[in-house]
Amino acid sequence: MGPSGSGAQQAVSAQPPENDQQKRAKVHTELGSLYLLDGRSAIALEEARVALSVDSNYAPAYNLLGLTHMVLGETRLAEENFERALSLVPGDPEINNNFGWFLCQSGRPERSIAHFLRAAENPLYPTPTKPYTNAGICSIRLKNDKAAEDFLLTGLRLSPSNTQALYWLADIAYRQGRFTEARQWTTDIEKMIEPTAEVLWLALRVERKLGDRETEARHALQLRRRFPGSPEHRLLIQGNYE
Repeated sequence: MGPSGSGAQQAVSAQPPENDQQKRAKVHTELGSLYLLDGRSAIALEEARVALSVDSNYAPAYNLLGLTHMVLGETRLAEENFERALSLVPGDPEINNNFGWFLCQSGRPERSIAHFLRAAENPLYPTPTKPYTNAGICSIRLKNDKAAEDFLLTGLRLSPSNTQALYWLADIAYRQGRFTEARQWTTDIEKMIEPTAEVLWLALRVERKLGDRETEARHALQLRRRFPGSPEHRLLIQGNYE
């Protein structure tokens, strides 16, 4: 597992361990990832450190440290660990996607796009829809709706059930005054999942613009019943539709 040469590189976390050390490091890293998903950051950090005590060059453990410090708001430590991971495996698509998201979240979206594309364009990465969607979201933060739409449509072509891409496409269409198109995107989301407060609020405002008071009222009722106290519910109460 050294730095990558030419050609595409599979995510290290998806590769079978090369030896017993890597096997033990992988087990602890995967366990730590589950703890992080469960909100138990302190145990996630400990598992990553155990993994690195077994194999100090196991890049996914540094990736886990990066993700955990990111969740904890410890920007400097997150960046150091992501960079350490990428120094070991520069072409790893999973780590590039995560580091890109970190850069976007920490106020550097312009730097994030290259990392998302490195992940997305890797033919061995099984979920390229994720980095394309992330690139779309971060392009919106850069106020580049054209690039954002291109990235999001690519992500949607790769995975038609990508409701996150659908939401942000609806958001762009709404802001640009393409309300019928925005309605189509939000309707597609509602066919796939129980809409979140964000989706209901956007769909409600789309219907308001299109003059469909009945559907607007239905969305408002759902928002009140299912998400009382949410930021979107507060905006509804205040009548702050923009």
